[in-house]
Amino acid sequence: MPRGCPSGTVEGGSVVTTFAEQVAVQAAEQAAGPAARRGQRTRADALRNRERIVGAAREVLVEFGPEVPFDEIARRAGIGNATLYRHFPDRRALLHEVVLSVVTRSADHAEAAVGDPDPYAGLRRFAHAAVDENVGAMCSLLLAEGDGEQDFPALAAQYRRLVAAVETVMDRARRTGQLRDDVTFDDLMVAVAQLSRPLPGITCMGFDAHRHLRLFLDGLRTAAATTPAPRAATTTS
Repeated sequence: MPRGCPSGTVEGGSVVTTFAEQVAVQAAEQAAGPAARRGQRTRADALRNRERIVGAAREVLVEFGPEVPFDEIARRAGIGNATLYRHFPDRRALLHEVVLSVVTRSADHAEAAVGDPDPYAGLRRFAHAAVDENVGAMCSLLLAEGDGEQDFPALAAQYRRLVAAVETVMDRARRTGQLRDDVTFDDLMVAVAQLSRPLPGITCMGFDAHRHLRLFLDGLRTAAATTPAPRAATTTS
């Protein structure tokens, strides 16, 4: 208790409690401390498990498609099936979370590109990041996601954020004379999707998605200067 301030009086606009009340509050805080810390650890563990599940699901969905067994996802994440089902009770919920994660991360990459002083360099970095996110493998999952805005407003909001950022970068590149006027958002994303998901049943030895993306992006430029693409032999069987 501050010196010269009787119990229950007001000092500086706040009521000063008695010493006994202060002791009771401290005791309550100490008693609740371990439980609060355990709760924080439990939440942190749950968040880590959720992130591991989403990361593993993304990998196996790229490899095997949307019908991959939950057992394989749990095995890849290093958790038990019960933990997986506790976070995602059905396939639809898990697919939605994976797609939301990829679209959100892609939107983050696009917004980072907006701040690049060279708009075409920013667009190029975004396109390569989107390939690394395996955007193409998510296309079939997006079709299975329902009616978008109506069913999944969070996913629709992230997609709008992605489109707005990419359109901004492309518009800047057009105004600086670096990007052809007839190139659209859909043109770019279709190419990115195709390059991040090779056609099923075709084995391309030496396939380098980023090399082919550089060739595509150079074809969108208005200037004669292009980014040299390293030579690579590609055979199809």
